[in-house]
Amino acid sequence: MVFSQLDFPRDPHFLPKASAILDLYQGIWDGKPLGPNDYAISADEKTSIQIRRRIHPGLPTGCGRARRVEFEYKRGGAVAYMAAWDVRRARLFGLCETNTGIEPFHRLVDLVMQQEPYRSAQRVFWITDNGSSHRGVTSIQRLNGWYSNAIQIHTPVHASWLNQIEIYFSIVQRKVLTPNEFPDSTSLEKRLLEFQSYYENIAKPFKWKLTRDDLTRVLARISCHDLEQQRTAA
Repeated sequence: MVFSQLDFPRDPHFLPKASAILDLYQGIWDGKPLGPNDYAISADEKTSIQIRRRIHPGLPTGCGRARRVEFEYKRGGAVAYMAAWDVRRARLFGLCETNTGIEPFHRLVDLVMQQEPYRSAQRVFWITDNGSSHRGVTSIQRLNGWYSNAIQIHTPVHASWLNQIEIYFSIVQRKVLTPNEFPDSTSLEKRLLEFQSYYENIAKPFKWKLTRDDLTRVLARISCHDLEQQRTAA
């Protein structure tokens, strides 16, 4: 993985928080292998997906010609797409909402946790970022109150790239939302959920290669680089 300047750690507890998530991706928790009745769920919201009604219909691809899309459009509101990804088993869950928030997130959690095998699981780890729908210790306690076998794990601040659901969202952006050309929210929701069903049928777990040890080495190099810059500046 290549780190840009924007990826440099900004969370004072970056390494332990990130390492816990990387361990889950490797099937480990607290130094011990996950059991057959343990699950890891990566979840987030793709917020404010704009509905754009093009003034004129686009033209399909032709010989030597890319698809053409009218640049003028009318706004038709926005939709939030809530999704959860079973990291080890490549299962997808999702729903569309008019807004994000605690209750929409609760509905996504219900969608997963009221199904087997998650309902009867020993532990279901929920990996989320620090968005307002699921932020802080209060959110951890709230999730555990909803389902006693659910354990929320936050990514470090400014490190949403650690959340695997973002990989799926990038696929959705390319395959479903580009170009953005929908007459209404119903058609957009239908397209999102149909693609979700299609993708789940062909999906395999993402090949996540970055490990705790890899991250430790990267952070050590960054630290050495920073020290060298400080010496140079002095």
